[in-house]
Amino acid sequence: MYPYFQSNQEKDNISSPDKRGNRLFLISGPCVIEDDEITFTIASRLKKIASELNIPFIFKASFDKANRSSINSFRGPGLEKGIAILKHIKDSLNLKILSDIHYPEQAKVVADILDIIQIPAFLCRQTDLISAAAKTGKPLNIKKGQFLSPFECSNIIQKARSCGCSHISITERGTTFGYNNLVVDFRSIQIIKEMGVPVIFDATHSVQLPGGGGTESSGESRFAPCLARAAVAAGADGLFIETHPDPARALCDGPNSILLDNMSSLLSTLVKIREAL
Repeated sequence: MYPYFQSNQEKDNISSPDKRGNRLFLISGPCVIEDDEITFTIASRLKKIASELNIPFIFKASFDKANRSSINSFRGPGLEKGIAILKHIKDSLNLKILSDIHYPEQAKVVADILDIIQIPAFLCRQTDLISAAAKTGKPLNIKKGQFLSPFECSNIIQKARSCGCSHISITERGTTFGYNNLVVDFRSIQIIKEMGVPVIFDATHSVQLPGGGGTESSGESRFAPCLARAAVAAGADGLFIETHPDPARALCDGPNSILLDNMSSLLSTLVKIREAL
């Protein structure tokens, strides 16, 4: 397994039974930090589930969603407060943390807290943003834009590598298909893996209906488990799954999020598919 996706708990356990280095890893959490309590609760539950299933786990939550559909949409607590919440979770639960940045100047600010810096799909071709994130020395998870073919990811990877980043992953999250819809071409997993980077499948954003709610995005979360199973069978190295205790009341991306109570069952199935390969 790619070492930067190895969980802190796993690093501490030198007697870890899996020596094959091919376990499925998980990036998961709520779309956005709503407040410290609910974010900590989700992180705690996910850590417990991942530990029980022996899945390397990286906690994800955004401190700012700068690409919401409406000016009135909830964006999160902002950089300063959001990073403080993520640091508390990181230190208290001994977890690796991933979050996204939107501006080059944010890269240095988050580098001391985040274990992996994420580049949002809409910004995946922003050279200055990728360059600033790469120069921190942190691993990068770059989400493939809905407007790109998998072949074009090689340009993104080259940008990051040219700035000294050697730990790069690409997340597949579907491609724009008509109005307010995305479609996943599972050939992209193999195509991008042949570029020499791990490929993560975003099971929840792939079922998003961008702008489908008029002033907000909608989604079809019932299809996310199906796509996740297909992605693991197609060879995805990891899964990106947004989850919430009550998706109907989530402040961002609730319609495409997985119910937290369903995560254990879903992940158990995904692990079995991975083992069968």
